[in-house]
Amino acid sequence: MADAFAELLRGSDGEEVAVRYDAATETWMFVCVHSTVLGPAAGGTRMKVYPEPADALRDGLRLSAAMTSKNAIAGLPLGGGKAVLAVPEIPTGERRRALLLRYGELVEALGGTYVTACDMNTSERDMDVVAERTRHVMGRSVEAGGSGSSAPSTAVGVFHGIRAAVRHAIGADDLVGARVAVQGVGAVGGVLARLLAEAGAELVLADVVPERAEALARELGAEVVPPEEALATPCDVLAPCATGGVLNRETIPTLRCRIVAGAANNQLGEPEDADRLAERGIVYAPDYVVNAGGIIHLASLELLGEDEAVRDARLRAIGETLEACLRRAEAEGISPGQAAERMVAERLAAGRG
Repeated sequence: MADAFAELLRGSDGEEVAVRYDAATETWMFVCVHSTVLGPAAGGTRMKVYPEPADALRDGLRLSAAMTSKNAIAGLPLGGGKAVLAVPEIPTGERRRALLLRYGELVEALGGTYVTACDMNTSERDMDVVAERTRHVMGRSVEAGGSGSSAPSTAVGVFHGIRAAVRHAIGADDLVGARVAVQGVGAVGGVLARLLAEAGAELVLADVVPERAEALARELGAEVVPPEEALATPCDVLAPCATGGVLNRETIPTLRCRIVAGAANNQLGEPEDADRLAERGIVYAPDYVVNAGGIIHLASLELLGEDEAVRDARLRAIGETLEACLRRAEAEGISPGQAAERMVAERLAAGRG
């Protein structure tokens, strides 16, 4: 195990990783701080069962680097970080509360280098518990003085990104009649589907919980396809809103869309997949550009003290940022993924300066 940890850390370009083993719950805690160039590292807390602790560390390192890019391109005064709680099973009740309290102590010990929030399998109520031990937490419930769930803002940001991508790739100023396949209709994808329906889009929905997709489809008058068929569904826009890594050398040849723009993190299996999409003539909206609405919501309302009007303006700006990225990609003859990376690098360089 030590050798696996060492290999991962040697291959990382991040600043530091805090590790704690919680014997009472047999949980490995990893707080990965990738960058503090633009401000304290910020990112959510993921609770998940992993095959091995090294898999959790690998996930944390990858996700923390993505948060650096997301926060930088969103123009936020934040660096990138991520925490992973590798549990033997998802805890409940007092066992969960005790784990979160000890995790909060670890975050507090970092002295503000890392600011945490919700992520996979953690909620606003969990952040309320974490906040009993640390000041460095966002996304608490409204009742506890926080701004509540950031999922709706993530969906709003993706919606603005889809509008911008359609305007750029198809030349349409609205989404009326656009066929959009939403893969995953949970907390973010469900809200996104409703926004798209209100805008006049024709929807195709897929979810690993078929009942969820079917209920939403009845509400919105949408079509439903099995999850395994979502990627190959003919559409104008494919919106991956579930797990990452869905765009890879095996799936990209099967895509039948003109645009990919969704809420899922780390949609590409590897960086080269951005070029594979470009080679197929598919416009790719880099995930960390369009799914930044959640962290924008938290930072705007809780860290920067802005009101909802300013937050909403920041969410609309996601579309403007994506358009700038797509224009740059065309002008420089590179993929949108490469253009986004260059924009991030420039903002980080300016921060160091």
